Amino acid sequence: METYKAQPRQQNRRLKQRTGGKVLLAAFATVSTILFLAFIGYFFYLLGALPKVDRLADYRPPILSQVYGADGALVGEFYLERRTVVPVDKMPKRLIQAFVSAEDSNFYQHKGIDYVGIARAAFKNLISMRKKEGASTITQQVAKSMLLTPEKKFSRKLKEAILAKRMEERLSKDEILYIYLNQIYLGAGAYGVQLAAETYFGKEVENLNLAEMAMLAGLPKAPNSYSPIKHLDRAKERQAYVLERMVKEGYITQAEAQYAKATPIVIQPLKKVNAEQSAYFLEQVRQQLVQKYGEERLYKDGLKIYTTMNGEMQKAAYTSVVNGLKAVDKRQGFRGAAKYLQEAEVEPFCKKVEDEIDDLSLKEGNVYQGVVTGVDPAKRELTVQVGERTGTVPRKNMEWAGKLELIPRFGKPEAKRAIGLGAVLELQVKVPDQNRTGAVFALDQAPEAQAALIALDPLTGGVRAMVGGYDFKKSQFNRAMQAKRNPGSAFKPVIYAAALDNGMTTASVIDDSQVEYESGAEKAWKPKNYDNVYRGPVTMREALTESINVVSVKILEQIGVGTAIEYAKKIGITSPLASNLTLALGSSSVTPIELTSAYAVFASGGYRTTPYFVTKVLDRDGNVLEETAEPKIPVFSRMSSAGEGDENTAPGENGEGAAPKPAEAGLNSAAGGAFPVIPPETAFIMTNLMQSVVTSGTGGRARAVGRPVAGKTGTTNDMKDAWFVGYVPQLVAGVWVGYDQERSLGAGGSGGQAAAPIWTDFMQRALAGLPVKSFPTPGNVTFALIDPRTGHLAREGTPGAVQECFIAGTEPTSYGAEPQADAGGAP
Repeated sequence: METYKAQPRQQNRRLKQRTGGKVLLAAFATVSTILFLAFIGYFFYLLGALPKVDRLADYRPPILSQVYGADGALVGEFYLERRTVVPVDKMPKRLIQAFVSAEDSNFYQHKGIDYVGIARAAFKNLISMRKKEGASTITQQVAKSMLLTPEKKFSRKLKEAILAKRMEERLSKDEILYIYLNQIYLGAGAYGVQLAAETYFGKEVENLNLAEMAMLAGLPKAPNSYSPIKHLDRAKERQAYVLERMVKEGYITQAEAQYAKATPIVIQPLKKVNAEQSAYFLEQVRQQLVQKYGEERLYKDGLKIYTTMNGEMQKAAYTSVVNGLKAVDKRQGFRGAAKYLQEAEVEPFCKKVEDEIDDLSLKEGNVYQGVVTGVDPAKRELTVQVGERTGTVPRKNMEWAGKLELIPRFGKPEAKRAIGLGAVLELQVKVPDQNRTGAVFALDQAPEAQAALIALDPLTGGVRAMVGGYDFKKSQFNRAMQAKRNPGSAFKPVIYAAALDNGMTTASVIDDSQVEYESGAEKAWKPKNYDNVYRGPVTMREALTESINVVSVKILEQIGVGTAIEYAKKIGITSPLASNLTLALGSSSVTPIELTSAYAVFASGGYRTTPYFVTKVLDRDGNVLEETAEPKIPVFSRMSSAGEGDENTAPGENGEGAAPKPAEAGLNSAAGGAFPVIPPETAFIMTNLMQSVVTSGTGGRARAVGRPVAGKTGTTNDMKDAWFVGYVPQLVAGVWVGYDQERSLGAGGSGGQAAAPIWTDFMQRALAGLPVKSFPTPGNVTFALIDPRTGHLAREGTPGAVQECFIAGTEPTSYGAEPQADAGGAP
């Protein structure tokens, strides 16, 4: 009975098991059907949502816009991706074969997806238990790069496969290769094979040899890891792999591969554009172009931008500013190490520095941050490490810093004038390293003061060079264009020119004696001379030559502040000016470009031009988008006594030296035109006066230029601002030196000591190779021998008599024995 009773229970259990299995099977079939339908739906959704392949037929990738100087030399670039597009027929056949062998050996056989390659990669990855090999074809890489985002998702891989199939249906293999080889990133900021060939080997792509082609073809896998600049050994290993792949595919013989492996690789990139030295100029151009054409067009459309920059002058400006600021800064003493590292921090810091160095060897003259890793107190020598390179700082290369205490231990020393292990220093390369050792450095220091330099062609207004600060990477504020600072005595020529056009002459005598003016406040204003010396009666020439403050104030008082302000506006000063007598001492802030362009009026013979930077812009197809014709300013036919003939000489219509009419000035919209604003005679006399500043006065350092120079120094109260603005017939330049947050420049911070050396060094470099020219003399200028004590004519043999220049009809007509002591005009 028990057995009989148990039988139905077993049958029920089996029945339940069969029923449960059917339910599970039905559920699985239902879920599978749903998933399949969902996948089909998603697949068709993807088909509808995928980007169109047709647009690849007109491949127009982002290409770099290039900036050229006035001589046609490349001076800068703007880009999101640094690329130059070249057609397939310009690419060597073996270069294409090298990339195909390394990246997609079945490229010419498959239709977008390499199923054999997928199986091979899957097998290798399974054996190694990691992703050792990918299976994306060149076509898939183009699809991902051009049509998709780089996200690592299944959906992206599915889209990539679908698009690759579509591309193969619509594009030829050559068209796909054209896109791929121009689009691919190959390291060192280079996109496409043309830029890579230039970046690594300094060659056009069609001039590469087999060894170089194979090296480029090895880069796509890991451009930074296989960079021939930084890792030549790894690059050669990868090159050997590519060559062996080419042998296997039948593109080259084994002998050719061996020859290519043995071919020396010479890393000789084309001379890079030094964006650092032109950064402020290029930023000004960039801002103008973005405002006019937009960022999208500037960074992606391959514009050709021609500018007024003279490349050699720009280099000279940058070098002079950097060297001059360092000289100013070092006079203030050594400020100590930038920071101190513990021993464990040295290696990570050096690795970070090395990652930022793109050169095989450190460049002579360049400044790098390095760490002190050894100290020899006996020799007074440091061992230092810059990135992965080692070198020394000998005693003589630290002497400017005075007597330093050298401490052979880690940790920040208590003494300010001390250097210990782990100190991070600014180091200038004197002797480059060889195989990363043996470099010799000099202790350096990043200046805290700033400077600006701007140089113009006085006849056109074209900006030839501009530096807006010490380091653009640290501060993009362009002090040449934006900084409004008090010009001090550098403003005096504006006052003196206004005086010449309002009844005074170079022989006018003014009493240099103390004076007091009611200011409406509790204290009266008493202008003082810089040297606290008062000379009594002096001529205008002596007053400007010696930069006498009191006389300048008295001149302004005589002609009237309002008259001077209107005159300043006429010659290009646009900033608001103080309507009081302190204006004579440069109490109103102006920008360096304003003051320099005002001086250009004197240099050009009385013509005002608007400074400009861009002369022509072309689009990627060579169409002219804009073009600026340079203004034409006649040069007077009569030259000064030391002058020579000038090919630009143009006599006036009413006789020798006559001023042209405004309509003759050649106005143009971009440059602002050129038109006469003051008489040429006034411009010449001001030039003559400022030549005296250089030959006999505060601007004496500029004599080192070794040619006719006119200019004026400027120093403000407490030496917070130092200026020198000056010119030769071909070039006018202004230099300002100071701290962004106003404070004294300290010892040696006057215009003659801080700014004039920078100006002089720049002019010596910038004018090298240019002919020496004298300032042309208008026909309406006469010369007379005068007695500077009285301002009257002098007889032959009169002690101290000088030859003075006048506008015809204003020269003295009488001889006098007694000196004048009033503040009047011409005697």
